Amino acid sequence: MSKDTSPHGLTGRLVSPPEAGLERVGIAELVDQYFLAYNAGRLREACRLFAEKMLSEDVTVGLGLSGALTPAGLGASCLVPMIECGWIDWITTTGANIFHDLHHGLGLPIALAGPDADDAQLKREGFVRIYDLVLEHETLTATDEFLRDALGGPEFQHAMASAELHHRLGGRIAEEEERRGRRGSTFLGAAHRCDVPVYAPSPGDSGIGMNMAALALQEECRLAVNVSLDVNETAAIVLRAKRAGKSGVLILGGGAPKNFLLQTEPQIQEIYGLEETGHDFFIQFTDARPDSGGLSGATPSEAVSWGKVAPEAIPDTVVTYGDTTILLPILAAYAAQKGKQRPLKRLYLTRGDGIEALRQEINRRSEE
Repeated sequence: MSKDTSPHGLTGRLVSPPEAGLERVGIAELVDQYFLAYNAGRLREACRLFAEKMLSEDVTVGLGLSGALTPAGLGASCLVPMIECGWIDWITTTGANIFHDLHHGLGLPIALAGPDADDAQLKREGFVRIYDLVLEHETLTATDEFLRDALGGPEFQHAMASAELHHRLGGRIAEEEERRGRRGSTFLGAAHRCDVPVYAPSPGDSGIGMNMAALALQEECRLAVNVSLDVNETAAIVLRAKRAGKSGVLILGGGAPKNFLLQTEPQIQEIYGLEETGHDFFIQFTDARPDSGGLSGATPSEAVSWGKVAPEAIPDTVVTYGDTTILLPILAAYAAQKGKQRPLKRLYLTRGDGIEALRQEINRRSEE
């Protein structure tokens, strides 16, 4: 009997677990054959959607990165290869993920402890804790020192989009990686090498913003993040993607990175007044509930009402409820085993062209 048929008239794939033999099962087979229902089933759908549709060459993929993922090593283990394989074309993230990413490039230690560590004792001994990870306080101050030295450089002394800020900072950490024999240890360095623009919707909310604020007290400092450039550049990326192909979003967590990734479509439709329908593909890993009204738990169906997701794209949306530190490595390994690789789009290099194309389309619209 076929796995897709039933004597009782049921439709859809039947739950038919494979026989035992897990010792010889690869990750792709594990996902396809063993992840059958509940959130395992949703993860299977996400893996297939990502590998089979979102990684088509005509799709521009934006990544939303929240939470404290880089201290846990997911930058080097997952994000770097995903960037280098051409799977991620642009990124919105928290400054904290970038700040902690720098530790790895600088060779500064992060150690496993336990979720029940004595925080008062850690404080006395000069450590800080992120759940079951501990960092020496000197790791923070050494990273602060690296940042102030870099951000005080002449190439940073003007107002810029956060993409330019992070690209230049990525160049500095990439140099450190090479000097220390640590190439590939930071996603920011990989984004610089691959010209993937990285945006931070809350630029003051991290160690990077705190160090920028300290430098701003110096009269000679001219560094500033122009948030209007961020909004226009990200909207231009999505508009060009949709005019030439499709747009997909991979959202790890929620928060400001999720909204900044998705608000590109209302910006195009509502603010610019241009004809558009929404993103074409949507994958989110989250542990947030939708019924509390927070955006981190907002469903792709809800996003349709805002114009963030195209109504016809709902079949190509998946939300998997769980921990990103578990789900992302499985997604990345699945796509890798499927042999997926794409040419780099290098969108950082065409930001100016995107803004000009956006301006021209707005002008044409106003003349009609």
